[in-house]
Amino acid sequence: MNQKRDYSAWMPLAIAISVIVGIFVGFFMPNPFKGLNPIKDRKLNEVLNIIKEQYVDENINTDQLVESAIPAILAKLDPHSTYLSAKDLISAQEELDGKFSGIGVQFQLSNDTIVVIEVIPGGPSDRAGLIAGDRIVSIEGEPCTGSTIDANKVKDKLRGAKGSKVKVGIIREGVNEPLSFTITRGDIPVNSVDVYYMYDKTTGYVKVSQFGQNTYEEFVRALSSLKNQGAKRFMIDLRGNGGGYLTVAILMANEFLPKDRLIVSTKGRYRRDDAAAYTDGSGHFQEEELVVLIDEFSASASEILAGAIQDNDRGLIVGRRSFGKGLVQRQIDLSDKSALRLTIARYYTPSGRCIQKPYENGEDVYQKDLLDRFSNGEIYSKDSIKIDKSKIFYTTTGRKVYGGGGIIPDLFVPADTTGISNYYQEIVNNGLIQEYALGYVTSNRASLKKMNDYKELLRSLPANDQIINDFVRFAANKGTPARWQEIYQSQDLITSLIKAFIARDIFGQSAFYPIFNRIDTTIDAAVKAFNKHQAAFPIKNI
Repeated sequence: MNQKRDYSAWMPLAIAISVIVGIFVGFFMPNPFKGLNPIKDRKLNEVLNIIKEQYVDENINTDQLVESAIPAILAKLDPHSTYLSAKDLISAQEELDGKFSGIGVQFQLSNDTIVVIEVIPGGPSDRAGLIAGDRIVSIEGEPCTGSTIDANKVKDKLRGAKGSKVKVGIIREGVNEPLSFTITRGDIPVNSVDVYYMYDKTTGYVKVSQFGQNTYEEFVRALSSLKNQGAKRFMIDLRGNGGGYLTVAILMANEFLPKDRLIVSTKGRYRRDDAAAYTDGSGHFQEEELVVLIDEFSASASEILAGAIQDNDRGLIVGRRSFGKGLVQRQIDLSDKSALRLTIARYYTPSGRCIQKPYENGEDVYQKDLLDRFSNGEIYSKDSIKIDKSKIFYTTTGRKVYGGGGIIPDLFVPADTTGISNYYQEIVNNGLIQEYALGYVTSNRASLKKMNDYKELLRSLPANDQIINDFVRFAANKGTPARWQEIYQSQDLITSLIKAFIARDIFGQSAFYPIFNRIDTTIDAAVKAFNKHQAAFPIKNI
């Protein structure tokens, strides 16, 4: 393929497919008040006026009452029809649009303090002089430390209009006096491809966290780079990916599938909401073996991509049953810049499956479904998956697949609990692993910054026994005493996490996954399937 791919040449494809699936972003909808009972329609206003005029307390915020009432109304429809206030809409749109305006840092809470764990190179904070390890103790003169600190409120204070300024107070290791920085906010890119790298000599790994406006371009660049490095098989990690723009999932599926293959179809109340998207045969990655990783938090657009790959027998789906969201929402903007995201259709995988899980028993039961998967053993045993065998469908080669509640993987991998002990859960809940890693980096930053990459860093770290012994002493000083039987059970997990967080604090988020993925049982199962050529197209029963 042309290594310097001209993305402008792909715009006609993007536009064509966007038109085909225009139901996802439709500009027209029928009169929402058609068919409403005019008496019932006036009742809400009537009640609000009575409250305003007769309620015992005079200062009642009726606008706030309306804001509370709208979500309750939508919740009676289905779990995914939602209301977004003007503020929430801006925040949600920023994430999907691929950028927001802020100061350009990633932070975490540690010991009731905001700790900078990464400064975006060339971003506003980098230009101002902030470094990883700095502790933010005030914003615009207001303290932001203590047990009541709210990370979301801190994020809101640090974000703001492009070109505006924010003053932050910093405590820095080795500096006796607090520092003050005035940072000019700027556009901060939001990457939805978290990391891509060569897992081994022939396997390219790509982790996608959401389906946003820039995801397709990021995704293709990642695949092209891996192919240039010798990748002959791709592992696409959609675990934890809750979805996003459906058109992006369609474009990504088109990269892998032969011409004239159905990717997804939709059916709604109105014929204009019925549509189907097919491949055009222009994908540049149709030959490589393919594995898609999913879990119970993979939803919506993730399930569209996984379903298209599975039903067309293009690749192997590995992991655990996906969330089960098969409803399509259209965003309808309201006059006060808030919006409804209203369900207007159901989507179907190429075999005809609707993978929306049942929601007829109410919101509480629906939201409890993931907890039930843990309690009924589904997360740990394939035999515990509740399959509705009345909803049987067939892939292009005749393999059986089922509808009615998520994508069931071709290769089930249970959640790995071998290293999970009470000691491990306690140190994780208390944030001690991240705190230890950050302390190690702070004490050794000068030497660690000389490393060229995470591989060189790993070679420089102490032996595992030394790391675990030092950490156990650290945790004991923080109130978690040593329990060696449990520590032996969890030591591989603990040391891997410590190394991964140290690498992240030096080289950024992309250095975390190559280290931690080495003890990931789902990835291990995928590699073994690759080695047996079980992911070769077309997929056969395994």
